[in-house]
Amino acid sequence: MNGTTAKPLTALRRTQTYRDIARALWEANPVSKQILGICSSLAVTVQLQTAIVMSIALTMVVALSSMAISMLRQWIPRNIRIIAEVAVIATLVIIADEILKAFLYDISKQLSVFVGLIITNCIVLGRAEGYALSNPPVRSFMDGIANGIGYSSILIGVAFLRELLGSGKLLGYPVIPEALYKAGYVNNGLMVLAPGAFIVIGLFVWLEHTLLKKSR
Repeated sequence: MNGTTAKPLTALRRTQTYRDIARALWEANPVSKQILGICSSLAVTVQLQTAIVMSIALTMVVALSSMAISMLRQWIPRNIRIIAEVAVIATLVIIADEILKAFLYDISKQLSVFVGLIITNCIVLGRAEGYALSNPPVRSFMDGIANGIGYSSILIGVAFLRELLGSGKLLGYPVIPEALYKAGYVNNGLMVLAPGAFIVIGLFVWLEHTLLKKSR
C-alpha cells in the first residue's frame, strides 16, 4: 500500500520539478520575460567569452544560494530573512570572484565589478526569496540551475550577435572572411555599444513572445 502510494507522489514531484524548470527556461525567462539582469546583459555581452564566464558564475551562485537558503529556511527568522539571504549570496559571489581571479585573471579583469554585482542581481535574490524559502533543497537547486540557464541563453545569444556583427569575431577569433571586407563589408559599430545590446535583447523578447503565441 505504501509503495503504491509513493509512486504517484514521486511522479507528481518530478512533474512539478520539470514544470518549474521548463517555466524558468521559456515561459518565465528571467531576462526576456521578467526583464531582470538587464545591466549585465548590456555590460558583459560585447564579447562571447565574457558572457559565457558571467553566465556560469551567475548560474552557480543562484543554484547554490537557493539550495543553501532552502536548507536553512526552517532556522532563518522571518524578520531577518533578507539579511540572511544576502549573506549567503555574498559569500558565494566572493568565492566565485576569487576563483576567477585565480584561474581566469584576464577575463576577471574584463568583467570588472560585474561579478561582484551578482550580489545585487534581482534574479539571485528573487529566487531565494520567492522560491527557496518555500521549497525543498533539491527543487530549489534545480530551479536555480533552470533560471541560470534561462539567463545564460539570452546573455550568450546577445553576445554571439554583438561580437559577430560588431567586430567580425567569435571568442576572439576572426570569422568574417577577408574577402567580404574587401568587397565593402563593414563591422556594425552600434553592436559594441549599449544601444546595440538593447536592440538585440528587444529582438529576443519579440521572438520569444511570437513563438509562445504560436505554440498556444
